Amino acid sequence: MSTNNQYDLVVIGGGPAGYAAAIRAGQLGRKVACVELERAGGTCLNWGCIPSKALLKSAELYTAAQHSEEFGFTCGDIKVDFAKVMKRSRNVADTMGNGIEFLFKKNKVDYLIGRGQVNVPGMVEIIDGPDKGKFLSAKNILLATGCRARKIPGLETDGERVMTSREALAMQKMPKSIVIMGAGAIGVEFAYFLNAFGCKVTLVEMMDRIVPVEDGESSAALARAFKKQGINVHTGTKVEDIKVGKDSVSLSFVKGDKSEKKEVESVLLAIGVEAYTDGLLSPKVKPTTDRGYLQINDRYETTVKGIYAAGDLIGPPWLAHVATFEAVQAVNGIFGHADPQRVKEFPGCTYCLPQVASIGITEEKAKEEGIAYKLGKFPFSASGKAVAVNHPEGFVKLIVGEKHGEILGAHIVGHDATELIAEFGLGMKLEATVDEIHATIHAHPTLGEAMGEAAASVHGEAIHI
Repeated sequence: MSTNNQYDLVVIGGGPAGYAAAIRAGQLGRKVACVELERAGGTCLNWGCIPSKALLKSAELYTAAQHSEEFGFTCGDIKVDFAKVMKRSRNVADTMGNGIEFLFKKNKVDYLIGRGQVNVPGMVEIIDGPDKGKFLSAKNILLATGCRARKIPGLETDGERVMTSREALAMQKMPKSIVIMGAGAIGVEFAYFLNAFGCKVTLVEMMDRIVPVEDGESSAALARAFKKQGINVHTGTKVEDIKVGKDSVSLSFVKGDKSEKKEVESVLLAIGVEAYTDGLLSPKVKPTTDRGYLQINDRYETTVKGIYAAGDLIGPPWLAHVATFEAVQAVNGIFGHADPQRVKEFPGCTYCLPQVASIGITEEKAKEEGIAYKLGKFPFSASGKAVAVNHPEGFVKLIVGEKHGEILGAHIVGHDATELIAEFGLGMKLEATVDEIHATIHAHPTLGEAMGEAAASVHGEAIHI
């Protein structure tokens, strides 16, 4: 670390927003420091996106092996070392964390470990952790401390009976039965993972459908797939009267005026997130907040001059790639490199099997807003590549403007949906029409062909349906 503690920018938080901001400032030749409480990469890399995807890949391979006879070979009795599955996910996170630390060095970012606090504008103090007691003077400060899992008051997490996603990513023994509260992306991903390895999973959602932010058809398709996989799904249901015992958890499912008692080995809370601001600001620094989230202007500056914020700390959609985009935009604006942009369209991705991905508006939203639209839809069951790789589930669905054919929304359910959605993201960024997607030659045989066929189906011109 530099002996000169005067910085052009100090970033508090080392997750997808924080480390991206620090690296971008370094690329611009600025003197920058990044303060992270635990480890570079933040929650996403260490306790979220990355290790969970490693677990989901293990579940996918295990499931594929169980169906190997469909490909002409028999695997026999497959033994699972659950602790080793979990260990691999930690190794992946460690590898990527080391990569971020290397990028800090490459871009001359001073990296400090501890709890950073803005005690007055222009000054950051490390109030806890290995670098406790250090003071950093900064012309600009970017807050990027993100969010943490929301808990139920009075219900303590112990990593065995009651868990959030963080504790679940560290468990060494799989519970035999579990209730997962919340069917957003985190809830359904853990439901798929645990069910694949033999845990009896019950997924409970207060809203009337799982993955409720997605298009209704996507939610319905995933619910059907989960039912087929043996996951017990309860929607429009509340969980009440949770009692934690030594070896089990008892609770009640309440739907309307009906109540049903359950007893399971563990409960996983996936009921949302809240802004993480513990110790972040001294009483002398009071930026405006809304429900705990920092309020910013179009340049990502808070109501305190010289203090900026990006990522989950400024509110939904709480996605790593959105956080990175925001952080880079904020830094570009701070140093006059480019006018910062606010997030408009962004992909949402859920990595269970089948995967769910989307960008833009849902059909429900189009109806609600009275938008004149047309639909295009193509099922993966009509895709030669999808059938060949034994993943015929799902579809590609497009919502386009009736008059001009612009892409208003795209929704994909199926194998590699989270990879495929990028085509429509680029199309929307370039203001491409559905006819231009149709006119683009898609290689055969690929899953990507379904993108072109969905576009063609808007005008009834799809070849394979």
